[in-house]
Amino acid sequence: MNNAGVSMQDRQAGGAAIEFALVVGFFLTFIFAVLELARIEYLANTLMEVTRRAASDAANVSFHDSAALQQVRAHALFRNDAGPLALGDPLTTSNVAIDYLALSRDTGEFRHVATLPSCPSRNRWNCVADPYADNCIRFVRARICASVDNAGNCRALPFQGVFPFLDMSGTGMPIAETIVPAGSLGYTVGTMPCP
Repeated sequence: MNNAGVSMQDRQAGGAAIEFALVVGFFLTFIFAVLELARIEYLANTLMEVTRRAASDAANVSFHDSAALQQVRAHALFRNDAGPLALGDPLTTSNVAIDYLALSRDTGEFRHVATLPSCPSRNRWNCVADPYADNCIRFVRARICASVDNAGNCRALPFQGVFPFLDMSGTGMPIAETIVPAGSLGYTVGTMPCP
């Protein structure tokens, strides 16, 4: 025993406790970082599937039927009602943006259709008259957005980590977008065009 009243064995036990705490701290931080990276990979794959489901379903639903479009968004998130994606918080049905695109005659690029036709049958008539018209919906696009402005620009949804001590506040959700050809858009055969 030394003059401070602490034995060599007590010193070694204290040193082992400190070493254990340091090793466990680094180990747990590493494990939590791996889990967070796995979640980001899950989101990257899942968000592409979400936009694929939303676009393919919305291509056959009327663009004026808000209840049906809300159901399309919920179905895309693997839900029956509004709410967040499993393990994808803060992504909810309100972040699944569905918009309609026309095709430019000159460049062959997509254009956001700002003014939608009055009904699906009117869209068919518009496209027959001029397939490159501004009011001819030829494609449906689904994206994951925090918000969409009037020009159709999408603001990325911020990433929200599960573990608050891992600061990933500057990270955005993975970019996900799917564009499919417009299907029926809710058109019923034999329906007369609306005004």
